[in-house]
Amino acid sequence: MTALDSRRFRLGFATFVLFTGIAGDFWRNSFSWYGYGVFVVVIAAISIVVLIHNRARFRIASLPYPLLAFIALAFLSIAWSYYPGFTVLGAVVLLLTTASAVSIAVTVTWPDLLIVLGWVFRLVLGLSFLFEFIVSAIIRHPIYPVWITPESHPAKLLYWSRDLLFDLGKIQGIVGNSSLLAMAALIGLIVFAIQLASKTVKRGSGWFWLAVAIATIVITRSATIVVALVVVIVVALAALLVRRARTPKGRAYAYGGIVFAITFFSVLAVAQQGRILALLGKSSDFTGRFTIWNEVIQLAQQRPGQGWGWLGYWIVWIAPFNTLKKAGGVQPPHAHDAWLDIWLQLGILGLVVFGALVLATLLRSWLIAINPVVISPRDPGSHLWLSLLPVLVLTAQLVQSIAESRILLEGGLMLLVIWAVKTKTSPLGLGPVEPELSPATLRRRP
Repeated sequence: MTALDSRRFRLGFATFVLFTGIAGDFWRNSFSWYGYGVFVVVIAAISIVVLIHNRARFRIASLPYPLLAFIALAFLSIAWSYYPGFTVLGAVVLLLTTASAVSIAVTVTWPDLLIVLGWVFRLVLGLSFLFEFIVSAIIRHPIYPVWITPESHPAKLLYWSRDLLFDLGKIQGIVGNSSLLAMAALIGLIVFAIQLASKTVKRGSGWFWLAVAIATIVITRSATIVVALVVVIVVALAALLVRRARTPKGRAYAYGGIVFAITFFSVLAVAQQGRILALLGKSSDFTGRFTIWNEVIQLAQQRPGQGWGWLGYWIVWIAPFNTLKKAGGVQPPHAHDAWLDIWLQLGILGLVVFGALVLATLLRSWLIAINPVVISPRDPGSHLWLSLLPVLVLTAQLVQSIAESRILLEGGLMLLVIWAVKTKTSPLGLGPVEPELSPATLRRRP
């Protein structure tokens, strides 16, 4: 057995990759974009080696077809791109990001993936509070990333930390953005709760990190994440309700109740939209989101079918992005809505392909969440808390996609690819059981 086959390497590499994806700004702000580029090249190279080494464990044809179509469309958009050189770069980055995620999906089992995610989000949240404490207790003033010089009078939106910890303000953590930190806390909350419920971590440690995640959500006060938390809780309760139904008739009643509840609360939310926004501390235009969305829609309508060409992150100094209004003195790096971003870059065709990818992944994740897991031929099957992981995290990502484009970028894209690939190639309770899946591994503590 080589080092690439060891469980220690698989878990360590997966942790490093996902941490870099979720907290890429930590590396960029600490070591500049050039330093970050080194990390990306190393990850890409190792991921390719891992995939080649494990080529017997998967085939490209076994990957979700919408995922393959999405990558193919990004490369095809080079032909009609308004900025072909940058589209080449964006398509290559998309391919390498996907390859990194696939290397995790095919080499890390479901129980070990839960362990890896626990490590990643403990690191992100723990380092964020340590970082903010150092800034507030020792440095005592806001700081910029290393690649920004204060002498250039940069916008305050570019602050890495605003020195707000002791004021219980909206801290930004190592990711440099309070909304992104809140999202990390929400996913962490899901992961820590599942670990506690499945008894794969010690109770003291589990409750401590659960409290850290909740505290982070409270401090960051992100309206999008508050809504996402509510939706995640609703989806979790719905899945548990369907699980309890033992007969087809019982499941029909359960689904009927879910549809009624969703319809009722949706109508209520629309009717009370103003009060809800006021409660969440948001203006009626979602703190300037409408301005960005309107401009993006106007651009997308100029090339509605095929889009302007794939980029991922916008290259803000080239047309047409340099014509958009600045927010707080900063050119927006994305559309603050993943679906508008897809329409802008890949047109209606891109929306269809990406929508198919999300819908198929969501459906498989839901089926995994509600069906029992059969570990052996004689096992009658049992419901696992672990089975809720993909549908709950993907739900949080989809709510976030309404106000952010992160599901198309870095860690957000990695998680989507992992759910898409893993729910198709090794679905809990819906297909062949992973060789390492057993009662012992399901309860293995990190």
